Amino acid sequence: MIHIDMDAFYASIEQRDNPQLRGKPIIVGGDPQSRGVVATCSYEARKYGIHSAMPSSQAKRLCPQAIFVRPRMAAYRMASAQIRTIFFLYTDLVEPLSLDEAYLDVTENRKNIASATIIAQEILAAINAETGLTASAGVSYNKFLAKVASDINKPNGLTVIIPEHAEAFIATLPIEKFFGIGKVTAKKMRAMGITNGAELKQLDLATMSSTFGKAGRYFYNIVRGIDKRRVEPNRQRKSLGRETTLQHDINDLDRITEIIAGLSERVEALLRQANLKGNTITLKLKYADFVTVTRAKTLSKPVDCQTIIFEVSKELLKKTEAGQCKVRLIGVTVSNFAEDASDSTAPFQPELPFK
Repeated sequence: MIHIDMDAFYASIEQRDNPQLRGKPIIVGGDPQSRGVVATCSYEARKYGIHSAMPSSQAKRLCPQAIFVRPRMAAYRMASAQIRTIFFLYTDLVEPLSLDEAYLDVTENRKNIASATIIAQEILAAINAETGLTASAGVSYNKFLAKVASDINKPNGLTVIIPEHAEAFIATLPIEKFFGIGKVTAKKMRAMGITNGAELKQLDLATMSSTFGKAGRYFYNIVRGIDKRRVEPNRQRKSLGRETTLQHDINDLDRITEIIAGLSERVEALLRQANLKGNTITLKLKYADFVTVTRAKTLSKPVDCQTIIFEVSKELLKKTEAGQCKVRLIGVTVSNFAEDASDSTAPFQPELPFK
């Protein structure tokens, strides 16, 4: 199993295409004078603590000399297509996660190379030769370990975790590095005195499940190096949605409702383009203090109609503090797709709030 992850993908493309940006802190995203957010940034900018999804205004304060660049999605998609072509030279079992990363199952491969490590080395070299960009790779016997390994020696790194070394590797791995453990869960674990894999492994399955809910079994398995997920070349989308970051915080319910109507229309277009219908509608709000809330409703029948999406979203809006608290971001998503939906295998790049 190989996990390939491009290094600072968007920012690296900007530096490749504009030599004047090389070696400088580059931020791809929205205007720091507006309500934009960071999509990604160069490694020079990351030294200042800047990361994706950070408000552009905050990034500017952390690094006043940073150069902000508007995203060029066409260029990123072109590079992604070049990279994916390289993957298919080795195997058809490619599972794209986004434009800049993918899993590859090379157990049986087109070049009959016995070593996944050699294949990973060849792919990294081919990516650099073809695109002028660098990537990092993780090689191991399952998805979890390959994903974690690809992040160990970034940028332009290759990390291999063989079965004999997996237990020791996981034992010393900080919980923040576990794929699937986010900031909230990591904070909860640290409050329990759990800082690494060895300490997490001390919890039995019952405790894991009662403490972390459905994710408990996943944590119980991965901390033991167990991950039976296969590479799914036709991985279906889990959801389709649109969101927007507002130019100014608002608490006008009429205006918020208008925005939800527009988002509902755009979600309908996405669903029909992908020939999908979903049972669950989710409304997402981010308040002025950056607290994010979601409200969801599952319907008895799948829908792709903007009228229904809009009406349900309005109903969900009543269950939030919008109108009392100012809102800076609004999103509408449809998920829980009908099983008979088709044509949902194409990679999907979510729309980011670059405004």
